[in-house]
Amino acid sequence: METLLCLAHAEPGEPPLRRQSLETLTKTKALAEALGAEFSVGLAGENVQPAADSIAGCGAARFLGVSGPDFGAARYATDAAAAEALCRAAQATLVIAPATPRWNRVMAGVSHRLGGKIDTHLTALDADQGVVRVTRWVYRQRIRTVLGRAGRPWLLTLEGGIAPAWQGEAGTAAVEPIEASRPGDGVRSRVLGMEAPAGDQQTIRPDADLLFVAGAGWTKPQPDGTTRTAEAEQLIREFIDLAHASLGSTKSLVDLGSEGQEVLSFLSHLNQIGQTGATPRHPKGLATCCHGEEPHTVGWRFVNERRAVSLDPACGWARGKADVLYVADAFAVLRELNALLAQVL
Repeated sequence: METLLCLAHAEPGEPPLRRQSLETLTKTKALAEALGAEFSVGLAGENVQPAADSIAGCGAARFLGVSGPDFGAARYATDAAAAEALCRAAQATLVIAPATPRWNRVMAGVSHRLGGKIDTHLTALDADQGVVRVTRWVYRQRIRTVLGRAGRPWLLTLEGGIAPAWQGEAGTAAVEPIEASRPGDGVRSRVLGMEAPAGDQQTIRPDADLLFVAGAGWTKPQPDGTTRTAEAEQLIREFIDLAHASLGSTKSLVDLGSEGQEVLSFLSHLNQIGQTGATPRHPKGLATCCHGEEPHTVGWRFVNERRAVSLDPACGWARGKADVLYVADAFAVLRELNALLAQVL
């Protein structure tokens, strides 16, 4: 009989659990029901009680918590110690965590400490006749693999957007406190605080409903023969703020700076999507001035509803890369969109 553990970090403030953690809870609960097994929830953070109370009605058999000031901030030593302690306390054979940067950084080390196996960046998790199967894309996300393992414990990290976030009754959960032991004085770093850009400066928004993708065409000569990079920056930034969208970019646009060409000042490699960048899973996507490069479209395939704007009706986006293609000038389209959004908002 499998024993399942869903891991999550308790966040300060509201909401106490991120959406990706709630999506992982949904998958864990569904897998437990398919296997006829119980599952537990393991929480780590400075104060885990609010997070546990928010999911009190999820049906978990146990709520385990590693809490204290040391576990509030992201740090390898404390995060790994917390995860190891929770896994051992639950005696879990299957450990399921969201594939967030914080968990991804430590789970391989935790697997080694437990003598287990690990698979990361999974896009599906289910059971077939009592056998657990996971799905992972390999070879630059071109090949879909389905696999299982006999070794236990088996640690799994799930990508976001593959399940609905858990919704249910809040309440009062009985959290079992777990002590996380650290070998000697294993903590060699101190967290002095956190600095984050202002909300109006943030362009990467994983929870946004819309992904706006800017291609290299924004900085190329336009039909009138001029380059209008400054205007492109103003239009894109205004749209991102009005639509509360996340900004993605093709590799070609990000790399133009190394070729001595003008680039959009607010773009970095963190905005890059595709085989050499992130793999977004937003509900909707709007690509503009893109040329249908294969590396870019590989990362684009996981967006549910895909639309594109291009002046070239024969571009790669017109051949199945987008659900709807608008043959139009992206400058004019975005200018009109911004005006309409400003009226609505």
